[in-house]
Amino acid sequence: MITAYCSDCKPVEIGDLSQGSLRDDVMWIDMIEPSREEELFVERTLGVEVPTRDDLKDIEPSARLYMENDAVFMTASLVWKVETDAPTLTDVAFILAGKRMITIRYAQPKSFSLFIAALHRVPQQWRSGAALLAKLFETVIDRTAEILELSVARIDILSTHVFGDRARKVRKPSNYLEEKLRDIAGHHRLVSKVRDSLASLSRLMTFFYTVPAVQQDRDTKELCKTVSRDIQSLNEHASFIAGNITFLLDASLGLINIEQNSIIKIFSIASVVFLPPTLVASIYGMNFEFMPELHFAQGYPYSLGLMVLSAVIPFFFFRWKGWL
Repeated sequence: MITAYCSDCKPVEIGDLSQGSLRDDVMWIDMIEPSREEELFVERTLGVEVPTRDDLKDIEPSARLYMENDAVFMTASLVWKVETDAPTLTDVAFILAGKRMITIRYAQPKSFSLFIAALHRVPQQWRSGAALLAKLFETVIDRTAEILELSVARIDILSTHVFGDRARKVRKPSNYLEEKLRDIAGHHRLVSKVRDSLASLSRLMTFFYTVPAVQQDRDTKELCKTVSRDIQSLNEHASFIAGNITFLLDASLGLINIEQNSIIKIFSIASVVFLPPTLVASIYGMNFEFMPELHFAQGYPYSLGLMVLSAVIPFFFFRWKGWL
């Protein structure tokens, strides 16, 4: 699907791809999962080679950032499916061909819908290919910051569930912490994807800053500097969040070990408490002929009392030591 946006920020229909052409005031061509016919139309109309889905997956820097025939080709990885349990990265191509901007994507990151919704608020002097592309990168970074803030809020809630419930001594299922470990793994996956995305955007902005169309426009140049600084700040923020996730993971594993040790301690103390009564019962259960206690009239209650006493003494000793 191809959507073209003119200088008045309104989408226009292209019509017949085999014979159609672009209006002179078209400033942005947004290609979403383009067909081969749509790719050929853009290539014929603008004289640029449109990268395919396989081309976008190439991780070599020389294949993701390059200039060819006065056109600038850039590819970045953006975070997608943030609201789901399986966030992932999607590769998006950005092409600067003369005064026009071209985007090629096989997913729909929210940053694009946010940019389209705010497109009418872009000042007239920013409605050129390079300036508009810089504005799009700014929206992408703003969305990335929003994702990190969302991750921080979720981690705070998760931390409350892990530590706050224990402070209030709320009874939880035995596998409660194990389930929280899966939640922690999900947050770690999201932050890792954000850091990978920021790394690709950082390389892209370094390359984009050197493009002649950017260097010739002071406002666009300053915006690129601002976006680069924002990327650096978000990288540091993402590292801080990753550290908090690591702490939460270590703390959860520690709490699981404490619970397991408590269970083992109960069994150990129980075995020690009942060991002396078992010894008494074993002694008087022997079948020797000469055992003086067997002829006592009170031998049976005597042995029962001895077993109870041998169990009570270790119990109170453990209580006195603070082991219970």
